[in-house]
Amino acid sequence: MRVRGTPGAQVVVIGSRLDAGTVAGVRQRLHEAVDSGDGDLVADLSAVEMIDATGLGVLVGTHRRALGAHRRLVLRNVPPRVMRVLAVTRLNRVLCVEASAAAAA
Repeated sequence: MRVRGTPGAQVVVIGSRLDAGTVAGVRQRLHEAVDSGDGDLVADLSAVEMIDATGLGVLVGTHRRALGAHRRLVLRNVPPRVMRVLAVTRLNRVLCVEASAAAAA
């Protein structure tokens, strides 16, 4: 996972797994990014192949922390498999999911 700054936002690129085995490190990096920046915090999920309930919990927790810091968590490049999980859990209605070019077409 890596964090890079862009004007008005920070982008955090998440690795291939967001599950019970990886959430501790991901949570820490996301929370550090929320606390250390301003503007949108963009989570690039393009590489995510696997997400479970603990991974969803990290996204929701980061969303809440961002709101508390007057920021916004934006999910970008969400793979179809992950988007289905967000839709089934209705988290796509809570979390800000950036529309992809493929989905808009």
